[in-house]
Amino acid sequence: MRAPLLALLGLLALAPARAADDPAAPVPVAPSADPTQVRPGAYVLDPDHGKITWSVSHLGYSTYYGQFAGLTGNLTLDPKSPEKSQLSVSVPLGGVITGSTRLNEHLAAPDFFDTTKFPTASFTATKVEPTSPTTARISGDLNLRGTVRPLAIDATFNQAGIHPVDQRYTVGFDGRAVIKRSEFGINAYLPQLGDEVTLRIEGEFKAAP
Repeated sequence: MRAPLLALLGLLALAPARAADDPAAPVPVAPSADPTQVRPGAYVLDPDHGKITWSVSHLGYSTYYGQFAGLTGNLTLDPKSPEKSQLSVSVPLGGVITGSTRLNEHLAAPDFFDTTKFPTASFTATKVEPTSPTTARISGDLNLRGTVRPLAIDATFNQAGIHPVDQRYTVGFDGRAVIKRSEFGINAYLPQLGDEVTLRIEGEFKAAP
């Protein structure tokens, strides 16, 4: 048993040296919360970590929460000139998650999202204004149910670096926005069911190949 153990220890000892000597070996990038260290270029939103959690007053009795998942999007980052960054995101409305099959079906109906006519919503940024070293206000156009209105997202940069699971360079953000659903023609059960909808946004973007 001693010989195989010694051989294994020898291989482990040599492994770091071989990786260091191999010019093709990937260089790990530790996650950094410094936005000036982010790699510039094109990014694609990870649909498994692109989500919108929404909340609305439910008849005054509670705050009801739901979620849209499976978002897709593209981001172009310029850390030296953040105002030049570009963002576009598509939201599949038919994928709304509430925990209730009956409510999911009702939200997909004409009373609310009318997903047969309008299967997706979209957001396209038109302006990015840094508000601190790690925050920015992203202004743009939200297209929901065929109506386009301005939307401002307060975004926070979390960190960037090599993701420990898929080993891809990843940039992570959180965001918050508020809309009035009546402005997009979603008037069902107003005013008892809240008009103001709060959006909390999660986004992990992978460096494009």
